[in-house]
Amino acid sequence: MRLASLLGPDVKQLLKEDPDQIRELLDEMHAEDLADLIAELGPDEAAQLLARMPAEDAAPIFERLEEHEQEEIAELMPPASVAQIASEMAPDDRADLFSALPPAMGEEILDQLERVDPEAAEDVRELEKWPETSAGHLMTTAYVAVPPQVSVGTAIEAVRVHAENHHENIYNVYALDTQDKLVGIASLRDLLLAGPNQPLLEVLTTNIITVEPDLDQEEVARRMAKYDLNVMPVVEASGVILGVITIDDIVDVLTQEQTEDVQRLGGVEPLEGGYFQTGFVEFIKKRGFWLLVLFFGEFFTQTALRHYDPVFDAIHGAAYYVPLLISAGGNSGSQSSTLIIRGLAVGDVKFRDWPRVFVRELAIGFVMGLGLGLVGFGRVLMYPEQGLSFAITVGVTIIGIVTTGCTVGSMLPILLKRLGLDPATSSTPFIASLVDVLGIIIFVQCAKIVMSAVLAAHGVP
Repeated sequence: MRLASLLGPDVKQLLKEDPDQIRELLDEMHAEDLADLIAELGPDEAAQLLARMPAEDAAPIFERLEEHEQEEIAELMPPASVAQIASEMAPDDRADLFSALPPAMGEEILDQLERVDPEAAEDVRELEKWPETSAGHLMTTAYVAVPPQVSVGTAIEAVRVHAENHHENIYNVYALDTQDKLVGIASLRDLLLAGPNQPLLEVLTTNIITVEPDLDQEEVARRMAKYDLNVMPVVEASGVILGVITIDDIVDVLTQEQTEDVQRLGGVEPLEGGYFQTGFVEFIKKRGFWLLVLFFGEFFTQTALRHYDPVFDAIHGAAYYVPLLISAGGNSGSQSSTLIIRGLAVGDVKFRDWPRVFVRELAIGFVMGLGLGLVGFGRVLMYPEQGLSFAITVGVTIIGIVTTGCTVGSMLPILLKRLGLDPATSSTPFIASLVDVLGIIIFVQCAKIVMSAVLAAHGVP
C-alpha cells in the first residue's frame, strides 16, 4: 500500500483542525512521497497545504507532480504563491511548469516571478524559446562554472556554494573561459582525488561530448546512453555553454517516447496526458481517426474478395481458409515491424541496413512460412473432400504470405524513417490490413497455378 494512501486521511484531518502543524508531519518524508501524498488530496486541499509550506520546501514537491496536477493546483493558488514556489524550482522543471500552464495564467504568474526573482523569470523565457522536445528546452541552467585557471580547492568550494542554493544533483564542474566557452569538465570524483592546491587544468577532461540546443530530445537520450553519461552539456556552435541535461530528465524523456511508440503501435495517436486525464472527445479524435483509416483499408480486402468470387466458388471450402491464411501474414508482418521499429528507435538499425534487413527477413519469412505451410498442408488433408491439390495450394500460399508479411513489415518502417516520418506509424493494425489484401492475392494466384484444371472446369480463366 502506498504511503500516501495511509497518510492521506490524517493530513486532511490535520488541515481542518490545525493546519500550522502540517509541516511537523511532513518533515521526515521524501519529496517523492510528499508528491504522492499531494496527489491523493483534492486540488483545494493540495493548494491549501502547499500555500502553507515555505516555498523552498514546497518546490521539490511541486516539481514532482504531474503536469495536469500542477495546473489544477496552480489555478487554486494566488499567483504570487505559485511564483514563490516556481522561484525555488530547478530551471528546467520551472520551464516545464510554465509550458503546462494556460497562456494567460502563465503570463500572470511570470509577471509575479519577475518581481520575486528576475533571474528565474529570465531563465524561463530563455528555455521556452526552444522547441518543447529539444535539448534547449530540456536543459537546466543551474550548473557549477569556474575559470580554468583556479585550483581544485577553489572548484570544490564553488560546488559547496552552488549546493547551498540549488537542490539538483551535482555531477561535474565546468571550466569556462571569459566568453563562456566550455574549456573542460572535471567530475566530482576527479576533484576529490586531486590535491586542493593542484591546478584545475591538470584534472580537466577536454574531450567533451556535447549536444546542440535544437537537437531532438530522443537523440539526446540516445547519445547519453551511448556514452554512458549522467549529464550532457548543451553548447552552441560557437562553443558557448547554455546549460546541462541531467539523467533524471532523460529517464522522463525515454518514458515519454516509449509511451508514444507503444500507443502508435496500437494504432492510437499519442495522448498528451494519462488515460484518465484524457477527455472523452479527445479519445474519440485520437482513436477514431486511425480506426477510420484502418476501416477504409479493409475495403480493399473486401474488394479483393469480391473480385475473386469465381475462384472461391470454384474451390469447395476455400473461403473457410481465408482468415487462417491472412492472419498468418498479418502476425508475421507485425513481428517484423515491431522488431525493426524498436531497432530504429535505439539506433540498432539504420537506413543503410535495408538490404541486409530485406535479405534477412526474406529468409526468416521463408523458413517460418515453410514450417507453417507444412502444418497448414496437414490440416487440409484432415478433410478428404478438399483434395491434395488444395492442400498444396494452402501450403504454398502460407509460405508466400508469411514471407511477404516479414518483408513488408520490415521495409515499411525503414521507408517511413527515410521520409522523415515516425516509423511507429506503420503500426501492427496497419501492417495487418496491408498484408490481408496481399494475402488474398497470393492465395488466388497460387490456386490458379496449382488448381488450374479445377478452375478451368468451372470456367475460371
